[in-house]
Amino acid sequence: MIGGMTYTLDSFARACRDILSKADDPQGREQVAALLRDALKDPQFVAAQFSDAPPERRLLYEDPELGFCILAHEYRGEKSSSPHDHAHSWAIYGQAAGETRMTDYSLVEPATPERPGQVRAVRTYALAPGDAHVYNEGDLHAPSRTGPTRLIRIEGTNMDRVVRAKYECVG
Repeated sequence: MIGGMTYTLDSFARACRDILSKADDPQGREQVAALLRDALKDPQFVAAQFSDAPPERRLLYEDPELGFCILAHEYRGEKSSSPHDHAHSWAIYGQAAGETRMTDYSLVEPATPERPGQVRAVRTYALAPGDAHVYNEGDLHAPSRTGPTRLIRIEGTNMDRVVRAKYECVG
């Protein structure tokens, strides 16, 4: 919490903007992840970001100058994603409720427009409530959830407008 006060979406976005305007690099993103971990400790802030109604992915804030976005993801049941990266962007996953099992991958063969890239799993770990993890450009990962989960995700750009390569696991 900022100075003992609870966060609002506006104060949180302003704090993210302050950090990223000075350091939109892996170190700055780690600072944003630390800020997100702190915000996830604030039950009022967390509750205010979720609506208990569709869609699963809700855009909460898009910075008009820097382009980063803050989103709320709410999954009501089991859900898994294929291995992916965030193209030329980055993402920070902040677990608000439930658990996400994340698998990191190493690149075996790059994707082309004609065929998916190939990746190999290197590590699996859990994201529990209060955890926030940075995925920089090119970091390959895949989340899976076995039950209801909520997360707050920060993206370097609005991924709705980005075409991403496809990947398949080869072992």
